[in-house]
Amino acid sequence: MFSFPAWVATVGLVALGSLNIVHALNNGVAKLPILGYNTWNAYQCNIDENLLLTTAKLMKSLGLQAAGYEYVNIDDCWAEKNRTAEGNIIEDQVRFKNGMKKLTQQIHALGLKTGIYGDSGWFTCAGYPGSYGNEVRDAQTFANMGFDYLKYDNCAIPYDNITRQGIVGKYQRMSDALIQVGKAVGKNFVFSLCEWGWSQVWLWGAQLGHSWRTTGDISTQWESLTSIINFNSFLTQATNFYGRNDMDMLQLGNGGLTFEESKSHFTAWALMKSPLLIGTNLSAITPEILGILTNKEILAINQDPVVGTSISPFRWGVNPDWTSNDTHPAQYWSGQAQFGTVFMLLNTLNEPSTMTFNLTESPFIRAGRQYSVRDLWTHTDNGTAVRTFTAKDVPPHGVIALLLKDAGDEPAGLYPACSVWWQCTDKNGTRVGG
Repeated sequence: MFSFPAWVATVGLVALGSLNIVHALNNGVAKLPILGYNTWNAYQCNIDENLLLTTAKLMKSLGLQAAGYEYVNIDDCWAEKNRTAEGNIIEDQVRFKNGMKKLTQQIHALGLKTGIYGDSGWFTCAGYPGSYGNEVRDAQTFANMGFDYLKYDNCAIPYDNITRQGIVGKYQRMSDALIQVGKAVGKNFVFSLCEWGWSQVWLWGAQLGHSWRTTGDISTQWESLTSIINFNSFLTQATNFYGRNDMDMLQLGNGGLTFEESKSHFTAWALMKSPLLIGTNLSAITPEILGILTNKEILAINQDPVVGTSISPFRWGVNPDWTSNDTHPAQYWSGQAQFGTVFMLLNTLNEPSTMTFNLTESPFIRAGRQYSVRDLWTHTDNGTAVRTFTAKDVPPHGVIALLLKDAGDEPAGLYPACSVWWQCTDKNGTRVGG
């Protein structure tokens, strides 16, 4: 556990926000976070065309497509282990015997989009052909197969005397190839960089793609979630329209997480505007997990067409502000939304907790005003908050998600005259009381 000086963290966040806004890759696709499915968490290499088509049909029948999930993405292990004599990557001839083009056509016919997986090195992480030195050839292959999206990994990097460039240049090669091929075939690809954050990808990823992994792989343990939330709490200004911090795939329903932890997982990912890629076996999904994934009020914040920015911490809670702690990340968060201010209260403790805050701790709340309170999980209107809000008995590892809307001036005659009384003075210089 360590603490950043507040001025260092603040300067860093402002710089990140400015860079993203100026350099975001706006090519007409993926203005908002991607919603969809990825095969890796549930199946790893045990994939075939029947599984993908079944999954696509389940996305439709379970109501996931109607909730906004539209991508069906194939991860590693889809190809033959060797390229053809002509140098092309081809699909596994047994598991995808009818060809990727037919599969993508079938999925497209359901009204969904399709994604494929590649690697910036010699091989993928599972040992299948990577794209280094074949970027244009492989981009053309992916286009011919009918894919709309490319997840691009970072395994088997060539020696320095071969690349003679940094990690940015290695990803630039495929970004340029996708643009070149896209222009030729009339398609704009969604390019997702899976670089794991080792080279500060949040500083440059928006110049090349629409999302970038900021950490290593997620697991099914609560500590994995808190570590990812903690790390990303210092990077929130790097995400905006056409460019997203990717916090990795959703682990709901894969075991290891309680129901409350699953809600916290989904809420943090959605409100921090990460892509939402389901990694669950949809054939075995429970109604409870499906209910979390299809929470329309939470999804509406993630897919806000007017405000593209993430929520950010306004108070850390358990620890002093600006403290990095993998097991106890920031607890009090807020951000702008199209119709109000969104709040997330995250209980990182192993016991129930009462969580309270002064409304104006959030920079998006006006002093001297009262706010209507909408609970985004119970889907209820919970009265009006004046100056403070308190959530009692938040479950261990649980979450509260709220949307506050301006409801006019606060009641007259409140004492003291300022909710944060020690910051205010009368015009003659005297304190207002407390």
